[in-house]
Amino acid sequence: MLNRRQLIAAAALAAAASSPFAQAQTTIDKTAKIVVGFPAGGAADTVARLLAEQLRGTYAPTVIVENKAGAGGRLGAQAVKAGDADGTQILLTPASILTIYPHVYKKLGYDTLADFTPVSSVATVTFALSVSSAVPTSVKTVADYMAWAKANPKDANYGSPAAGATPHFVGVMLSRAGGVSLNHIPFKGGAPLVSDLLGGQVQSGVNVLPEVLQHHLSGKLRILAVSGAKRSKFLPNVPTMAESGFKDVAADEYFGVFVPAKTPVEIVTRLNAAIRTALKSKPVIEGLEKASFDVGGESQAEFGKLVKSELERWGPVVNASGFSSED
Repeated sequence: MLNRRQLIAAAALAAAASSPFAQAQTTIDKTAKIVVGFPAGGAADTVARLLAEQLRGTYAPTVIVENKAGAGGRLGAQAVKAGDADGTQILLTPASILTIYPHVYKKLGYDTLADFTPVSSVATVTFALSVSSAVPTSVKTVADYMAWAKANPKDANYGSPAAGATPHFVGVMLSRAGGVSLNHIPFKGGAPLVSDLLGGQVQSGVNVLPEVLQHHLSGKLRILAVSGAKRSKFLPNVPTMAESGFKDVAADEYFGVFVPAKTPVEIVTRLNAAIRTALKSKPVIEGLEKASFDVGGESQAEFGKLVKSELERWGPVVNASGFSSED
């Protein structure tokens, strides 16, 4: 049985743990803003809103999502770079904005390693190579498609949601790996590309899997392979590019959280912990899986290494393509 002194000490500890000061050790006392460089309703926005709901009260008293769309996601990154480094400015973005764009755009407006601190990934999605009704039904594999493209060079076209983004360079990698010249057709977003695929106006396309999954299941499009290191749990009967004989064609897109570079280490640590807790919650897990995303989450150090390695990896791919932009 506790004596009187021990009871007083225990009560003091309990009071300290429940005090506002103790809570301040795990939260910031201002409104936090998750900036998304894309319109509301898109993939990045969906991920951000699922996360924001769980960070309210665990990381900050209020967490809002602000859509700063434009310039292919670059405006959002530029806004967070210029924001206060106090934990209130959070960028949620497809990683390609920070790992591929630096090799594409000559006037980017930010430096990935100098201007941002990586915090954690939130979700991962794979890409799918799909073919439309413009490609014969006898084409059932990636090897079939490459043989058909070689025999029909005028029709060897693939679309992507945007020039300079990851799907564009998945096609570049496939073209190089197969020794077949594939003509890239950039679209202004995934939705217009899917529309033209469904109408047979473009022969093939590289999209994030959620954009074409239901059309494949309904038979309107044919997904030949996914680009991830392993098969998607949402489409287990479709092989990876590596399984299809193209081992050098591998890419996933992860949605990551970043803060301005001078954000204090203790705040970055708190945010990482809050995100990892959020990613274990039922609403986030169910919401991400409903959108055909895999759940992310790792230590801040692990995520930092991933960002750096991806930044280094994409340089040679982009340079070999000869693609760059002055925009």
